[in-house]
Amino acid sequence: MRPLRSYLFAALFCLPFLALHAQHKHTPAAPASPATIKATVDKEKIVIGEPIRLQLEVTVPDNIPFAWPGLDSFPHFEWLEKGNVDTTVVPGERSYRQSLTVTSFDSGMWAIPRLPFLVAGKKLFSDSIRIAVGYTRIDSLKDFHDIKDIIDIPNPFARWIGWIVAGATLISLTLVFLFVRKKKWLKKLVQTLQQPRLAPYEEAMQQLDELQRQPLSDAAAIKGHYSRLGEILRVYLLRRLNISSFAETSEELIRQLRHQSLPLATFDGLAEALRMGDFVKFAKYQPGITDSLQHTDAVRAAIRTLEDQKKAQETVIPATPQTNKV
Repeated sequence: MRPLRSYLFAALFCLPFLALHAQHKHTPAAPASPATIKATVDKEKIVIGEPIRLQLEVTVPDNIPFAWPGLDSFPHFEWLEKGNVDTTVVPGERSYRQSLTVTSFDSGMWAIPRLPFLVAGKKLFSDSIRIAVGYTRIDSLKDFHDIKDIIDIPNPFARWIGWIVAGATLISLTLVFLFVRKKKWLKKLVQTLQQPRLAPYEEAMQQLDELQRQPLSDAAAIKGHYSRLGEILRVYLLRRLNISSFAETSEELIRQLRHQSLPLATFDGLAEALRMGDFVKFAKYQPGITDSLQHTDAVRAAIRTLEDQKKAQETVIPATPQTNKV
């Protein structure tokens, strides 16, 4: 009877320990960190102002989102240089590396803080690094010398001054000689520049004739054709109608020309020519030669109509008010 009681007492005493052991055995282990973060420095003890090379290295699996931290200022440390983040991709993982240079002007024992990296939506931190900052040791047994006098440093360019002056003189004489020889050419150029400019309408018609004679052999020629066509129209509108055409887009210019009382067919042809110029310039559309010539004729017809309307307005004589004779 007594041995049975002893067995029961021993079983009841050991039961909690067996349950705890079984729970510990079936408890799943904590998952390992998906990233490897490493922060190292090239020296842990410096004098004031001495640079420290801080190296950050991170390795993460290829299928896990990762974000590099924004590196703000550290207490008691100042940035000297921030290198770019280099990325290396191998099958199954990505590696990041950044080299930074910091220093400290505060003596004492300071720590580069833990840096937060965002891995799979969670923050993982690097290890903090303690840095001892001190002063340069001065050996009291060594002799100290007074401040030295100012030392004159020879100018390495002094021997070239003569050659530079001679070269500048030779160039100046050559330019004077060329200008004297080209005096007639300069006089002719001045006379050409002083010639009176054509009226806006005559200038636009002359330029349209020159543009229509140019061949449309390739895409570059067609693009230049439409660019020049729009420029001729805008110059005429600016000079003749005082419309700030160069400060407006094609659609803005079309809306403004809608109020010029142009015939519907003339207005539609002009609007199509302006829109086609945008297609050629921005969408790299290449119209046919026939379309290009038709758009040139449309611009010509619009300028001719606008000129006729302007002349009609200028020839209107205002009626003089009648005065009663006493």
